[in-house]
Amino acid sequence: MSPKILEYSFVIATTKALSLQKISAMASKQQQKVNLIIADLRSDDPKKVKKAIKSLEVHGNSTVIKPLFHALKEGALPEKHQTKILELLCSLKDTSVVPEIMDVLEDKELLDVRPFVLTSIWNMKVDFSGYIDDFVLIATEGTFMEAIDCLTIIENLDGPYMEENILESQLHLKNYLEKGDRTDAQKSEVLSEIAIIIKEINMNLMD
Repeated sequence: MSPKILEYSFVIATTKALSLQKISAMASKQQQKVNLIIADLRSDDPKKVKKAIKSLEVHGNSTVIKPLFHALKEGALPEKHQTKILELLCSLKDTSVVPEIMDVLEDKELLDVRPFVLTSIWNMKVDFSGYIDDFVLIATEGTFMEAIDCLTIIENLDGPYMEENILESQLHLKNYLEKGDRTDAQKSEVLSEIAIIIKEINMNLMD
């Protein structure tokens, strides 16, 4: 390889390394900013909390999802600030939030705010079709109101669906019928509606 080619290769490699360093530094700076916003969100100063919520609209990313729900769980925020946080969550459109939201749903420590999470999901313009079986499971295990929220979510999913997710959904419904407490007639009715939807999806997959 000629000296000129080696020199050119070195320049390209150096430029790439500097670019990666710059991107990493920017990401780190952004995360530090988000961490400060989250800290202000937990402040006793209402003005700081209000400013933090506003800042999240500009600087927030998927890493703030769980801290936001922890803040809601703590119940220390005034109702108007809680409303603002829910409005912010409902306005999310970035698909990168989906795994973070589902992680919150699966977190046993955040069961108290699960209704807030479900409400946020069915108001978001983000597709959760890949998690249809998770919503069926929550509907079978949760409260009547959570089952209604899950039904609303499932009704508004766009698909496409994976066969294994539909099979899992059917299994959750079967387990509910075999072992679940069916004394709640209203919840059982909601689950019957979910079962009809799952059956229709399964028939479409088989066509």
